[in-house]
This record gives sequence, structure tokens and C-alpha cells, in this order.
Amino acid sequence: MQRLSHPRHLLCLVLLLLCAVATFAQSSADTQQSGRVVLVLPFDNRSGQTNLAWIGDSFPDTLNQRLTSAGYLTISRDDRQYALDHLGYPLDFKPTRATTIRIAQTLDANYVIVGSYTVTEARISVQAQILDVNNLHLSAPIEDSTELSRLFDLQNALAWKIARQLDPKFNVAQQTFLAAPGQVKLSAFENYIRGTSEPNPQERINHLQLAVQEVPTYTAALLALGKAQYTQRDYDHAAATLARIPSTDPRALEANFYLGLSRFNTGKYAEAETAFKFVASRLPLPEVVNNQAVASSRQGHDATPLFQRASSADPSDPDYHYNLAVSLLRHNDLAGAQREVDQTLKLRPTDSEATELKARIAYGKPMPAATKAPGSPATDTNFEPLERIRRTYSEASFRQAAFQLDQVRAMRMATLPPAEQATQYTQLGHDYLAQGLIAEAEQQFQAALAADPTNALSTSTAHAGLAQVREQSGDPTQARAEANSSLKLKPNAAAYLVLARLDLQANQLAGSASSVANALHLEPNNTAAQGMKQALQSRGQTLP
Repeated sequence: MQRLSHPRHLLCLVLLLLCAVATFAQSSADTQQSGRVVLVLPFDNRSGQTNLAWIGDSFPDTLNQRLTSAGYLTISRDDRQYALDHLGYPLDFKPTRATTIRIAQTLDANYVIVGSYTVTEARISVQAQILDVNNLHLSAPIEDSTELSRLFDLQNALAWKIARQLDPKFNVAQQTFLAAPGQVKLSAFENYIRGTSEPNPQERINHLQLAVQEVPTYTAALLALGKAQYTQRDYDHAAATLARIPSTDPRALEANFYLGLSRFNTGKYAEAETAFKFVASRLPLPEVVNNQAVASSRQGHDATPLFQRASSADPSDPDYHYNLAVSLLRHNDLAGAQREVDQTLKLRPTDSEATELKARIAYGKPMPAATKAPGSPATDTNFEPLERIRRTYSEASFRQAAFQLDQVRAMRMATLPPAEQATQYTQLGHDYLAQGLIAEAEQQFQAALAADPTNALSTSTAHAGLAQVREQSGDPTQARAEANSSLKLKPNAAAYLVLARLDLQANQLAGSASSVANALHLEPNNTAAQGMKQALQSRGQTLP
């Protein structure tokens, strides 16, 4: 079974939509979106220091995040481990080029990133190569080095170089990658990586707790810790840990899935339903909709429509048919319940509970053993069917669904007029900025500029967005240049506010006040401009 080549549930629907949209999209758009699956393998430790082996495991973690932001579908550690197990290799196996190709083919990867590193006198040097699986070509080495304390910078810079080599048209600035969110203390990062790779469950939790103690807002460590606590059936602590991940964080979907399970296992069904509903509202995969329905049903609510949604989205799953049968029986739809339980047994003939449920449906309700008709099927009068919860979260399915939806959106947008394309790209850029995803935001603003370069309004807005990206990535010179480019095309509050913040940071109060005044002239109710005005007044600077 190839997990990545056979996406389940919603993915099947997404792929059908992809085919429909592709019929109307430009062929170039289809080509650009193909061949985007990347497998990053742990880098080889050639330092001769076993205590630094964790660094090798850290490269897939960081590179996956950055390449995902660059529009690639990266393969998770769990899927990588699945491939090794499927091929009969131990988890710490160091693959040759031939076995690397086999692993990549098992996971349907288009590219594999391999590499090694050495550490000498607190300085790390790294070398990476890209294996093009389809063409069986290994790239020239990509090299970098820095102080070990700047490991994040090295990994982000390496990811940018890899993205540029995979796609020479990739136009996100290196500084944007260097400033990408997720950087924490090196010691916390080490504990997180050790916690995700440690085979002993308690040691895994110990490392992750240390990471969270050092950086309480470290959402990657919080998610890993919550999942580890859940696996150990420490549901209350798991729920408390997972609830600390903000709803705006990209990890919130997976966190809320396990939060829902943790609440469900402690009988807090309303809270479980809320968590599952949050996930389903953003990515309604069948397992999530099913769990939302089960949590709702445990509270005595009619969740039949939700069970029907889950079963329709994945008709090949016997549990969804079983759950729907139970729900229909509970609401006296015997014919519907019979139909669904028959489908369950067709898909899984050995399902003993479904067999009992079928017997119960045949009688409409449980019959005392003494009154059973001669020759009737044996049923347990104490059998009380309950809908089944889905306890596993397929991260790969979720990420693939999001990736495919992005492709659908890109293809659909390719069919729109240039002005509308630019508007939508710009809006997406602002949405990403609001989430702190500056690399993704920059790609959208660059796409807006390319979509309609002669439109003064859209290009002005895109340059203002890029000015904010540059500001957040710590490049004040380019931020100022982008803001001025925006204002030359069309005055706007967003660009003026970038200049105001830059001048305030440089202690150029008069220039900052002038920009704030211009912003308020355009948008008198702009709360950010009003806040800047108050900040300037507190430093004795009035607006002109």
C-alpha cells in the first residue's frame, strides 16, 4: 500500500474537482503544480560526536516546514517510518542511493533531499543534495556553514537554496525564509527533536516537557507532548496541553482532533464535539465529521445527518455505515438501518457487532431470550450498540487535502481575469500575514504583481503587502523601498504605516508623525494609525 499515492476520503473528492477545474485551466498551470512531493531524509552525522546525532533528525523537521511554505507537499516522519517498515528496514537505517530510490518510490516522492553535517569547534558545516527520482539525477552539493547556535538560520537558508534549485522561478526572498516563524532556543529545539525521535515513551514525554518549560509557546512541542500524553492515556494532561495551541496556529487542526479524543475519553462530550467541530469546519474529512457526530450522539442529539456525511464521503469504510445504522435504528428508521448494516457486513463480514446489530434490527428492538422465536438468530439482550469513534488522525491525509485544495484554487484562479486574480492573490497574502506566515504571504503578493502588472491599484496593494513582509522579516531597507513603490502608484494607509513604524524604530519621530497623519487622512478610523498617533504623543511628538 502506498500511503501518499492513494489519498483517502475528502482527497478523492478533491481530486475529482481537480480534474474538472483542470479542464478549464491553462495547461501551464497544471504543469507547474505537478511533481511537488518532497522527501527529506535525516542528515548523516559525520562529526564523530554521537551526542550531536539529534541534529540530523532536525533537518527534516525544519526543511519540511520551509518547503511546505514554498508550495511543496513534504512527507512526514510517520510516513517515512512507514516506508522503512514496509520495506523491512530498521528505523535508524542509513539508505544507499538504491534504497533511497525505493523509499521514495514507495511514498511517490518526486524529490529526495539527502545530506550530511560536521561540527567542529561549535561551527556546523552542512552539505545537501537533491535526488530527482523521476530522472534518477543527483544534484551538485548545496553547502553552507555557520555557528552551531545559528542552526535555524542555516537550515532556513538551506531550505531556500533547495527551493530555488527545485524551482528557479521561486521568488521569495532568502531573508523571508530566515525570519520564518518557529525559531526557539537551541536547547528547546534539541529537546523537541529528541522527544519526537526517542523510542521510550516516558523519555519522550520528559524531553518534550523540558522543551515546553523553556518555551511555553512552542506549539510544535506542545502538539508532540499532547499526543504523547494521549498515547499514554493521560487524557486530562493531554487535553490541557493541546488546549494551549492557539486556534490560528497551523497545528491547531491536529491538536483539536486529539483534544477532542482526550475530552471524549473522559466523558466530556460537549467539549469533544466543540473540538471536532472546529476541525471539521476547516477541513471536513470523514473521520472528523464522524467523531463530531459520535460526540453529539453521546449527548442525546440526533447526529444522523453528520453520520450520513461521513459515510457519503468515504463509502468504503464499514465503521461509517455501522454508525449510520445505529443512528437510524435509534430514530426508528428500520429500513435505513437494515440497508446500512448490510453494507457494513458486505465490507467486513467478520464484524460480530454488526451481526448482532442486524439481528436487533430484524426484531425492531432487543427481545428477551425466553420469547425468541424458534430458529431465530441469537442476540444478546444486553447488547446496546454505540457509534464508533475514529481514534487515529491521518496527518498525511490532512496535509494532502490542504495541498490539493491549494492546487484547485490555483487552477481556478488561472481562469479568472488578471485584475480579479491580482485581487484574490492579494487577499490571500493578507490572510497569510494575519497568521504570521510571511513566506506564504510573499508568494501571494508576488503572484499578484505578476498577474496584473499594469494595474496601479492592485500593484500598489501588492507592494504594500511586500513592504509588510519585508518589515516582519527584519529588512527595513527593502521594506521602505516597497512602501515607497506602493505609494508612488497609489497612496494607501498600509504603506504609510510601514514607513511610520520604520521611522519610529529609527527614532525619526517627525517622519513617523507625517506618515501617520497621511494614513489617518486616508482612513480616519484606522485603529493601527490611531495607535501609532498615541505612541508618538506619548513621546512628545504631535502630528502635523
